Amino acid sequence: MDIIEFFQQSAGKWFCQRTVHNFNSGELQAGKLELNIDILPPEDATVVKLCQKYQTDPALASLAGARVTSKGETAATVLVPIADGDNPQEGKLLQERGDGGAGNFVGRYAIAPDDVLTLVTESDTVYAEERLWYLMPNLRLRTSFIKQANGLNMACFYSEIRRLS
Repeated sequence: MDIIEFFQQSAGKWFCQRTVHNFNSGELQAGKLELNIDILPPEDATVVKLCQKYQTDPALASLAGARVTSKGETAATVLVPIADGDNPQEGKLLQERGDGGAGNFVGRYAIAPDDVLTLVTESDTVYAEERLWYLMPNLRLRTSFIKQANGLNMACFYSEIRRLS
């Protein structure tokens, strides 16, 4: 599977159950959330604008992009993978979160031979690593680890089930 196939397989509405572990306090939180993932064509204005913001030729975004929204939130996260050369298995990941302000990042993505997608985002204040994989076409698992400069460290586990209606 390459990044195009992974994004295409992710399109749709998802019901997520999550568990968050705060390493500092030891607190565990469980919750539910609904996600909607839409595939954006490479010529979509949001994709083009994000590429331009990071001085990346929009033609390199031929892999398209994805818009992820959570039920109850007004802001979306937009992801645009830019493959390394002719290798769609690895590359940089342009990200715009929320209102387009402080939530903008350039990360990296890699898809392993076992079809596990790893996303890594780093800045001066945060390191985030997320892994996503499918057990079945309508069942996806996700883990994430977040380490912030302020000392906050969290790990999250998600099971995501595609809504068929």
